[in-house]
Amino acid sequence: MIEKRIPDMLNKDIQHGNSSWWTENTMSYDWNDKVKHEKFSLPWYNEIDNRFIRSARLFATNKIPFDNIIPFDEISGKQVLEIGCGMGLHSELMTRAGATLSAIDLSPTSVEATKTRFSLKKLQGNIQLADAELIPFPDQSFDFVWSWGVIHHSSRTARIVREISRVLKPGGECRIMVYNRLGVIVPITFFTHHLIKGKFLRQDFDQTLLASSDGYSARFYTPDQFSDLFYAFFKDVSTEILGQDSDSLPLPGRIRNIAIRFIPENWLRIRQKKAGAFLFLKAKNTLKP
Repeated sequence: MIEKRIPDMLNKDIQHGNSSWWTENTMSYDWNDKVKHEKFSLPWYNEIDNRFIRSARLFATNKIPFDNIIPFDEISGKQVLEIGCGMGLHSELMTRAGATLSAIDLSPTSVEATKTRFSLKKLQGNIQLADAELIPFPDQSFDFVWSWGVIHHSSRTARIVREISRVLKPGGECRIMVYNRLGVIVPITFFTHHLIKGKFLRQDFDQTLLASSDGYSARFYTPDQFSDLFYAFFKDVSTEILGQDSDSLPLPGRIRNIAIRFIPENWLRIRQKKAGAFLFLKAKNTLKP
């Protein structure tokens, strides 16, 4: 595993580091419990998809997976771009909803995983290796842009926001998730890692926070900070907090799995909206004529 770093706005190697990190560390939800199926097989995809769906259960799903946050009814027949396709579940779901999908990712492994998924399931999509800081599509190419937990890893997030605005059609919409600086995990990390473990003696808190998260580089945004990035290019912007079980009930995993059986799910849903680790932003391209 390559060493993590705090992003340096002048460091041209950040994106190379991001590509290498995500190539070596796939987002397959198998950190503590390895998937036993052959990688890139149908059973493997089914298992990692189920883990992804379960992890988002408090906010993402009503009737079908992720229908609370992805507007499936609205993207049917539309041109859709996913920035950071990862293992390809969201790409698959949007394609099945009738979208004409293009997907880009900085990691060759992610591109391979999504292409293999589409081949096994006989789906059509334009999936390619690319850097979202320079999206390889013409102006006003897409009706909808989706990105889940990706652009805060970039060395220059604002460049991606500008690119999203460029490739969206007038009236088009984007929906983006990044990490929440005000989430409950941040003060927990500050006390347990930065203070108690003494890391404050040799590094600043941003370095401690990055070391506790995934990725080669990462930024954590407050809602106002992240919204402001988009207000430079969009007029209609809204941001909400989303979270997982671990945000609603921040206890060690084994204890949480027992305690959660006795807690009303509605309470957990309320808590994730206040203490969640994710910021979920919606923006419409209303500034263009």
